[in-house]
Amino acid sequence: MNGNTPYAGLPGETGAGQRAAADVPDLSSAQKRLLHRDVSRIAARTREFLPNEYVVDADVSNGMTGPEVTVAVRPPVGHAVSAGFTPDLEEAVAAEEVITAAERDEVARGLAASAALQVKQAISNNVRPTGK
Repeated sequence: MNGNTPYAGLPGETGAGQRAAADVPDLSSAQKRLLHRDVSRIAARTREFLPNEYVVDADVSNGMTGPEVTVAVRPPVGHAVSAGFTPDLEEAVAAEEVITAAERDEVARGLAASAALQVKQAISNNVRPTGK
């Protein structure tokens, strides 16, 4: 069964540490600020589509291949929804934004729609029709 794990191989060698540090992009402080600003814009745009009862949060973390962005929505009822992705930093080196306005809008609309659907699905069986 050792062949199914990342730690398989010759004694003393593991697959877990073989990724070179050069493979993971290192963000400059300016890129970090741009990324955090863009993620905050996604969260703000998502809030614009939803009532105040929905909780929207965003996070930037470091993953195995570089920075990872997560934006999540907690509806008043139903399951939370989230969108996670890894931005392409190579295209954003000289740009004023890491995540384009079109991408931000697409993510915000998708999250808002998914959160609204969660509410609809959660209450659909509990609502009695007002007339027949």
